[in-house]
Amino acid sequence: MSTTDNLNQNIKKNVLLSQYNWFNLGGPAELFFKPKDKKELVDILRYSKDKNLKINVIGAGSNTLIRDKGIKGLTIKLGKSFSQIKLLDNETIEVGASALDKKLAYYAQENLISGFEFLSCIPGSLGGAVIMNSGCYGEDISKVFLSLRAINFNGEEVEIKKENIKFFYRKTNLPNDLIITSVVLKGKQSTKNYIDTKQSQMIETKKRSQPSNVKTCGSTFKNPEGEKAWELIKRSHCENLSVGDAKISKKHSNFFINNGKATSKQIESLITKVRDKVLKKTGIDLELEIKIVGD
Repeated sequence: MSTTDNLNQNIKKNVLLSQYNWFNLGGPAELFFKPKDKKELVDILRYSKDKNLKINVIGAGSNTLIRDKGIKGLTIKLGKSFSQIKLLDNETIEVGASALDKKLAYYAQENLISGFEFLSCIPGSLGGAVIMNSGCYGEDISKVFLSLRAINFNGEEVEIKKENIKFFYRKTNLPNDLIITSVVLKGKQSTKNYIDTKQSQMIETKKRSQPSNVKTCGSTFKNPEGEKAWELIKRSHCENLSVGDAKISKKHSNFFINNGKATSKQIESLITKVRDKVLKKTGIDLELEIKIVGD
């Protein structure tokens, strides 16, 4: 059987994407493919180029709102084999792009490597964490990042070192036509007591300040310089706004929630309403932290 036959067999049609994001929302992927290894990823990217298919990549879906009509073209989600974690030395870890941030935090904890504690509070996967320079409580990926391996949309593998990436608050200058496959990160050897205490404190702070067990994609807006998005939302009297079943968390006003039967359109309308009110009241135009994709 040829590679093309193999791919054709494994490309799924009209896969509902609501099962792949934390809002539990969104329409279908026109085409959907989960490569099981690098070879399959290279093959599907070359196939997509030949067929002129638009490519979209999804990770853990923890910061993505997928619109109700879904996504045209091909949606790629990396499979389990891209979630391996291994020690390169007693401070350096190589981790697959689809490994969950939380998993890496606990792996580093077990191996007495500090610097990764903050990842226990971030509900995404490593590929997305690098692309958006995820962070919290004064820490972010750029502080532990060394290099990444990725495959571009032409199907070519590349390695990019830290010095060739610009890290900003919740973003990087990485090109959009890259699918990260693995990342090398470096922390510091420390004591069990120090790491356990630091990690527990961060988790406790998160529990106290953020909603849990709800359908949300975390912080909706980035914090503008010198400001907190949640404070601006409160100051603009937005915390009780809702659109249908799209609501704002009572616990943290920068967390928007699917309260059961919301549509993506309702969440997006609520985002627009809040953004407009904040701009009118404070003169600050809030920038999205979540990604909105699809039609």
